[in-house]
Amino acid sequence: MRALEIRRKVTAEIFKEAMRKGKFGITYATNLTNRLGPFIDYVMVEAAAMKRFPEFSESTFNFRAKTVIQDSNVVPLIRWLKHNSVSYPKIGKLICMSRGKIESIRRVVEWLKSIRVKGEFLGVALTKAGENILERNNDELDEIIEYLECNGVRRDWIGYVVSRCPPLLSYSLEEVRARVQFYLDMGMNEKDFGTMVFDYPRVLGQFTMEEMNEKVSYLKEFGLCTEEVGKLLAFKPHLMGCGIEETWKPLVKYLYYHGISRDGMKRMLMVKPIIFCVDLETTIVPKVRFFQDIGVRDDAIGNMLVKFPSFLTYSLYKKLRPVVIFLMTKAGVSEKDIGKVIALAPELLGCSIVKKLEVNVKYFLSLGIRVRQLGEMIADFPMLLRYNPDILRPKYRYLRRTMVRPLQDLIEFPRFFSYSLDARIIPRHKISVERRINLKLRYMLASTDEEFEKKIEAMVERRRRFQAGLVDDYNLSDSQATVAPMDNINPSGSGAI
Repeated sequence: MRALEIRRKVTAEIFKEAMRKGKFGITYATNLTNRLGPFIDYVMVEAAAMKRFPEFSESTFNFRAKTVIQDSNVVPLIRWLKHNSVSYPKIGKLICMSRGKIESIRRVVEWLKSIRVKGEFLGVALTKAGENILERNNDELDEIIEYLECNGVRRDWIGYVVSRCPPLLSYSLEEVRARVQFYLDMGMNEKDFGTMVFDYPRVLGQFTMEEMNEKVSYLKEFGLCTEEVGKLLAFKPHLMGCGIEETWKPLVKYLYYHGISRDGMKRMLMVKPIIFCVDLETTIVPKVRFFQDIGVRDDAIGNMLVKFPSFLTYSLYKKLRPVVIFLMTKAGVSEKDIGKVIALAPELLGCSIVKKLEVNVKYFLSLGIRVRQLGEMIADFPMLLRYNPDILRPKYRYLRRTMVRPLQDLIEFPRFFSYSLDARIIPRHKISVERRINLKLRYMLASTDEEFEKKIEAMVERRRRFQAGLVDDYNLSDSQATVAPMDNINPSGSGAI
């Protein structure tokens, strides 16, 4: 054993000398040699076996070892791999994988370059594709690529896919077909399948068929049919990379604790599937705790998550906190109302402060609304800040010029901006003018057409009875409206008095 170890060290030194003659630095040669234990043993065994041949029977071991190294062309191969951005640890692993068949490495690398695998990914693809990659011929590999192309994976995507999922090359064509068919059976077309594989190549070759079936079955437990799971995976294939026990079950338990039903979880999964891929403790829990701290009630958290799950993907310190601070400092929302505002309109968390919220706040302040009043309006109707000022201006102009309503009416009923000008505001205003009735905005707009017509008819009837002397008191106790005397109503359109 001692003699064998000495012979191994001698072989390693001979290999380092060959590397130095190939113009490699001492450090590089030493580091690489230290990773070539199996190859050094191969050279040692081959050199010993050469003594049986007549031409080498009288030669020294050192000469035979140098001959084996030279005949293998390993040093030029190392130079070539290094030129192709393959690191020395991967070069060492490749040479050991080749079991002495050094030229198989160059052949496979050339094939990888032909499908556009580039740079450092050459070494990654070779070392992670499996032990049999150097034993497979190019025809077998070409068949796999052609099959993927036929099913929607574009030729110019193939290099990227193989770079990110080298184990794909270790499968037989039959195994690849089974994996592709697994997704096509869920209703995916070729375009969706190809895009899915490009977005997340690991979805095709990284997991066992058993794992894939288990994850699909678990997703169906949310109430999804096979086709819906197919659409979901086509949109967010990263779900396949999540663990059921490690990621999904803790999240489901947490959501259930906050009162979210299976249907609610299904909606979250369909709207923002990436939520089922993130870490619960570091990504989701701190954000929920933040909203609880600012006053969002526990029973409202679940509704927030279902209504706008996207906010869970936003940065707490770069997005969520700045929006909350803006609403409280610039938009006038009080500390007691901020939780209510966020709970009712979590979509505000997705708005840009500079491009959306600031623009809207400036518009409302330009109308003469004070900051404190604006905060109360937002607390009453949080979606107010999401409207485009270009849509608000015609409504405001009609309110002030045609309806001749004071600004206070708008402050009291900010939902006015949520109604269509042509379909709701103008028709009902015209009816009110024609019937000489002046309703408050809230009761003029926030009712169905049938309810609105009944209110108008009731008021007109009461006025008729007063004029006929059937009732003595014309003053309405109903706070919904004020009925104006006939002589004071302007039938031309600007009918408020």
